[in-house]
Amino acid sequence: MSTIKVKLVKGLIGTREDHRATVRGLGLRRVNSVRELQDTPSVRGMINKVSYLVKVVS
Repeated sequence: MSTIKVKLVKGLIGTREDHRATVRGLGLRRVNSVRELQDTPSVRGMINKVSYLVKVVS
């Protein structure tokens, strides 16, 4: 299965609690942290939910 890299590009202060939980579920902790995740529909949905906080990098 292919993988994608996700980077947290914006801080979590002032965001909704469920969006913070989604970012934590993706394994991102602080700004500029990067995780390599499997490209599954559930991960894509999480990325889509917090798209204003994260960026998919190559």
